[in-house]
Amino acid sequence: MNELISKLKASGFTEYESKVFLALLQGKLMSASEIAESARIIRTDVYKILRAFVKKGFCNEIETNTILKYEIIDPDIIFDKIEHRINFEKENEVKSLKEIFKELKPLYKSKYSEDEKELNVELIRGYNQHREVKFIKIFKNAKKEVLFMTKPEYLVSDEVDGIAVKFIKNGGVIKSVYQASDDFKLKTKEGWKQGTLEDLIKTVTGFEKYGEQVRINNSTVPNITIFDRQTVYINVIDKTVPKHNEADIITRNKPFAESMVTVFDAFWEKSFSVNEFKKKFIKKENI
Repeated sequence: MNELISKLKASGFTEYESKVFLALLQGKLMSASEIAESARIIRTDVYKILRAFVKKGFCNEIETNTILKYEIIDPDIIFDKIEHRINFEKENEVKSLKEIFKELKPLYKSKYSEDEKELNVELIRGYNQHREVKFIKIFKNAKKEVLFMTKPEYLVSDEVDGIAVKFIKNGGVIKSVYQASDDFKLKTKEGWKQGTLEDLIKTVTGFEKYGEQVRINNSTVPNITIFDRQTVYINVIDKTVPKHNEADIITRNKPFAESMVTVFDAFWEKSFSVNEFKKKFIKKENI
């Protein structure tokens, strides 16, 4: 019995409500005195609970010639009533929350000092989907140019590729420097597999076909993307720390972006075109 009381309490009943509920379940027509005796609580507390139960539709109040008696209804019906109330309250809570946040959204960063407008830095910690969503959102908002440097970990992201194709068709320029590496995962029809240098060549050759300007670099390349020479997305990868400790840094500052363009240009000049890389390295290594 104590275990049932604990479970009812965990479901939202008070301790006295749980005891009265269990007392009602075990009898048919019961007076308040009989319920109080069975539940082992004082009668004045029982009356309050019974009035609440009647109001909620958990039990019926029946007038006899002498006293009021109470009869619990089918537990399945009570469950339906409670479930309906919980769902209704949750729906209203979510609806209210949506309305509140709709009003709050216009206030988000609505007041900046001039200094804050000059340098906007955002840090995204942890290995989670939000980081990819953030990158895609910035990419979708790009207008003219995207400069991309990376040591690939995963190829290919269908959504990013789709955005890139549309961006180039609309007159945008994408220039990319990929680090020569076989330490990445490649997406195939069968799922993800370990990539090779040959896979990297085939993939970036596909990028060239839809208009991306591609170069390959044999040295270590930073994971940096520069959007319209205004926004810089930096992915900090450190294999010595767990993925949940990785971080992305987003800066919206034109002078900083321009300095990163200089870094990009230096890597671009020292990198090989896809054909140059194939002639210089692939044949030598017989891949």
